Amino acid sequence: MKKSISGTLSRARRFPVLLIGEGLLVGGIGGFVVVLYRMALDVAGDWLEGILAYAGQTPWRMAGWFLVLGALAWLVSRLVSWEPLISGSGIPQLEGEMAGKLEQKWYRVLPAKFLGGFLCLLGGLALGREGPSIQLGAMAGKGISRGLDRGKTEEKFLLTCGAGAGLSAAFHAPLAGVMFSLEEVHKNFSVSALLSVMTASLTADFLATAVLGTDSIFQFTITRELPVHFYWMVLGLGVFLGVLGAFYNWFTLKVQSLYDRATFLNSTGKILIPFFCAGVLGFTAPELLGSGHDLIEKLTSVDMLLGTAVFLLVGRFLFSAVSFGSGAPGGIFFPLLVLGGYMGGIFAMAGIRLWGLDPVFLNNFVLLAMAGYFAAVVRAPLTGIILIFEMTGTLTQMLSLSVVSIVAYVTATLLGSRPIYESLLDRLLLRRGEKPPKEQGEKMLMHFAVSRGSRIEDLTIGEVRWPENCLLVAVERGSQEIIPRGKTRLLAGDVIVTMTDERDEARIHDEMEELCREMF
Repeated sequence: MKKSISGTLSRARRFPVLLIGEGLLVGGIGGFVVVLYRMALDVAGDWLEGILAYAGQTPWRMAGWFLVLGALAWLVSRLVSWEPLISGSGIPQLEGEMAGKLEQKWYRVLPAKFLGGFLCLLGGLALGREGPSIQLGAMAGKGISRGLDRGKTEEKFLLTCGAGAGLSAAFHAPLAGVMFSLEEVHKNFSVSALLSVMTASLTADFLATAVLGTDSIFQFTITRELPVHFYWMVLGLGVFLGVLGAFYNWFTLKVQSLYDRATFLNSTGKILIPFFCAGVLGFTAPELLGSGHDLIEKLTSVDMLLGTAVFLLVGRFLFSAVSFGSGAPGGIFFPLLVLGGYMGGIFAMAGIRLWGLDPVFLNNFVLLAMAGYFAAVVRAPLTGIILIFEMTGTLTQMLSLSVVSIVAYVTATLLGSRPIYESLLDRLLLRRGEKPPKEQGEKMLMHFAVSRGSRIEDLTIGEVRWPENCLLVAVERGSQEIIPRGKTRLLAGDVIVTMTDERDEARIHDEMEELCREMF
C-alpha cells in the first residue's frame, strides 16, 4: 500500500519513539530466529563429528558418506535455484537492498537460508554463521515491516534493526551488532537508527543469553598487556595483515570468477566441489572443516608448532575460498576471524624466534590479528575492535587493537583493495543484471551524514548541484531540525534528509553518498 507524502512526513517526526518499540519487536523475533539457527548449527556440528567417527571405520561407510554429501549438495543447489539470494553470505544482499538495488522476498529467504546453512555446516563446509544470521535477522525485520504495513522509509530502519539483532544473537556481541549495522549497513549514525538498533541488539542478546548462556565465543586468556616497547611489532603486524587482507579480497573474487567460467558445470556441480572436498578432508584433516572455532582454541591453549600453524592457515584459506566461491549459503565473517587469528599466531611465533618476544604474548597477537584482518578485509575497523573485545571478554588491549586495525585498514586501502562486501555486491548485481525496482513509485525519506572534508561541507544549499528528482526535506543538526533554504550553510555532522521516488532510490543514494563522503 502506497504511503502519502504527508503521512510519511508526519510519521517521520515520531520516528525515534516509534522505532524503539519496533526495534524491541524486531530484536525479539529476529533474535529468536537466529538463536534457533545457532542451535541448529551446533547440532549439525555434533552430527558431523559423530558421522565422521562412524564412517571412518570402513571403506564402505566412507563411500556411503560421499553419497550422502552428494545428496546434501543437490539439496543445497535446489534451495539456491529456488531462491538465488540465499547464496553466499547474505550481507551483500542486505546492502544491495538498503541501497535500492535488490529486492529480497523475506518469506522465501528465511526458510531457504536457514535450511541451506544447516546443510552446508552438516556437510563440513568452511563457512560462518554470522552473515546468514545478519540476513535472517534483517528478513525477520522486513517481515515485521510488511506485516505492520510500514512504508519503505521505515522498512529500511527495521532491516537495520534486524541486522543488528542477527549479529548480536550470533556472537553475544550487542555493541558490535549496533556498530556493524550503522557502519556497514545503514551507513549513518542518526538518532533514530541508533536508538532502534540498540534496542533490537540488546533484546536479541538478552534472548540469546537466556537460552545459550553468557560464555564468550572465544575462551582464551590474555595474561599480560603487551608492553609499549613491542608496539613496533604491532605496526608490522598491521602492515602484514593489510597486505594479506588485500590478497584475500582478490583471491576470493578470483575463485568466484573461476566458478563462473566453469560453464560446463551446473549449479549442482559447482556446489558438489566443496562438499566432496569436505569429504576428503573429513578423513584426512578434519580440523579444517566447519566454522573453525576449535582451531582458535587449539592455537591459544596448546604449544603448536610453526609448521602446523602454517599448514592449518593455508588449508583453511583455500578451503574457505572453495566453499564460499561455489555460492553455497554461508558467511566469511567468522572464517575471517579464524584466519586472522592464525596470521597473528604465526607472526608471534616468528617474533619469538627472531626478536625475543616472550611466548606469553602469543595470545595477544592472536587477538590483535583478528581485529586487524577484519579491518583490512571488511573495512569496518570500529566494528572489528568492538566485536573482538566482546567475543573474548577482555578490555585490556584497546589501544593496541586500535593501532593494528588502523594500520591494516590504511595498508589495504593504499593497495587499492575495495571492501569485500562492496565487491561481492557488485559481482552479485553483475551476475543477476538487477536494476532498482521501478513499479511501486512510493515516496521515501533517505538520510545522509555530511562528513568532514566532503565536497559540500561549508557550502550553502544553493551552491550545491543536487541530484535530479531529489527533494531536500530537512537538515538535522544535533537535536535541531532546520528547514533547508538556499542560504543554509552545511556543516560537518549535519544529517540531510531527502525525499525521492522509489524508482530513483539507487541512483540518488549513490550520488548523495558521493557528495557527503570525505574526499581524502
